[in-house]
Amino acid sequence: MQRRILLNSLALVALCAPGLALAQSYPERPVKLVVPYAPGGSADIVARMISEEWGKALGKPLVIENKGGAGGNVGVDSVAKSAPDGYTIGLQTVSLAINPALFAKMPYDTLKDLAPIGMVASSQHVLVVNDALPAKNLKELMALAKSKPGDLSYGSAGSGSTFHMSAELFKAQAGLAILHIPYRGGGPALTDTIGGQVQMSFPVLSAAKGHVETGRLRALGVTGPKRSALMPNVPTIAEAGLPNYAFETWFTVFAPAGTPQPVIDKLNATLVAVLQSPEMKERMSKDGFEATPSTPAQARTRIASEMPMWAKLVKERGITAN
Repeated sequence: MQRRILLNSLALVALCAPGLALAQSYPERPVKLVVPYAPGGSADIVARMISEEWGKALGKPLVIENKGGAGGNVGVDSVAKSAPDGYTIGLQTVSLAINPALFAKMPYDTLKDLAPIGMVASSQHVLVVNDALPAKNLKELMALAKSKPGDLSYGSAGSGSTFHMSAELFKAQAGLAILHIPYRGGGPALTDTIGGQVQMSFPVLSAAKGHVETGRLRALGVTGPKRSALMPNVPTIAEAGLPNYAFETWFTVFAPAGTPQPVIDKLNATLVAVLQSPEMKERMSKDGFEATPSTPAQARTRIASEMPMWAKLVKERGITAN
């Protein structure tokens, strides 16, 4: 019996040895961090915000590679199909939970082909309207939209974008018919909201803040569950008249499925240490982000728990990525 236990223990050590050895020496070279969007967007901003300090914590640089296309699916798929050795990882937004419902064919399985490392940050959007619109608050806007179904329009950064999904969630919960006008990016949508070509938009706070302060746009509510330090005088949409509404863009990092757990654990521990530093928290806050460190299991739970909600919304609203 003792001999059998010893043999089983040795077998277990042999199985674990490659992963343990890799974790001890990892990383031996720079780590590639894939951002599945073009430079300049919120995911790219978050990646560049954390990459230098995270690289220092790991002992090797994190090299960012922007690989956009198909709402982020191209870049995420490239990570999913990479060698599971910890040298190619990715950063994606809430689209990780939304895209499986938006796209008829996905090149990867979110829960089977990816190994979450941890949550990174979250950011809010804000409902802004053209200053000429007579609605001075959220309740007045909802009353106006209900009195003129289909007459009002909102601009988004494109079909399937977080601008789009936050607005569709708002429309669904408020029971409103507001026309969606997709643009090639959030900038043009915001410009046309200011110009009055569309009456409203749901941009990220940092993009709208200056226009709200100068009076070119009116902020009626932030999308998150609590007020933002960037716009402390603007109520949440839930406070302003739609009690169950809450939307945040979150950011998470992940590796290919099959990456040794000791490597995942090392990536997570160093990431958490970076996100918990007062300097990083302050830096994120100034740009409208909130650091949200988590365990790999917590990241997986959040992704998995939100997928059914988005699938339901997409089906009921007939939303497509085109």
